[in-house]
Amino acid sequence: MNEGGLYEYGVRALGRQMRSEAELRRLMERRAEPGERGEAAIAAAMKRLREHGYLDDAAFAETYARLRQQNEKLGERRVRQDLRQKGVDGGLITETLDARYGQTNEEALAREHLARRRLRKPENEKETARIMRRLVAAGFSTGVIYKILRQWDVPDEALAALENLEEETHEE
Repeated sequence: MNEGGLYEYGVRALGRQMRSEAELRRLMERRAEPGERGEAAIAAAMKRLREHGYLDDAAFAETYARLRQQNEKLGERRVRQDLRQKGVDGGLITETLDARYGQTNEEALAREHLARRRLRKPENEKETARIMRRLVAAGFSTGVIYKILRQWDVPDEALAALENLEEETHEE
């Protein structure tokens, strides 16, 4: 596929779903011819997409973080991980998340996440572990998770059993 075809493909792909530059480049690499000519065509198409305002990693990162925070009630750590997987530059991620999550009350956001997911106070150790895993996966710090669980009067034995879970999540 030549530069014009890749440009049109890029416009259509971005019309269906917002994407980072790295994601779009991966899609284009599947369609472009192998070698230097294909790379040159991808670079030219990407340049045109940026010039026309279709492709902007800063805007992508801001929109992605805003939607994940406001709609899904996800924590900063999860959004950082997702943006990294999407190929957004680390400095841009830090800058975006500092602006988006800098004044956010993480505990309040975690409680909103629990309410959105209809997760209630756990009745036993198994439910406590499930809620902790869900909150860790949603990107909340263990300090905030323990604070919420303590306010729910979860027994200390159940919290102690979760320390193994906390260690497992830090190793990943």
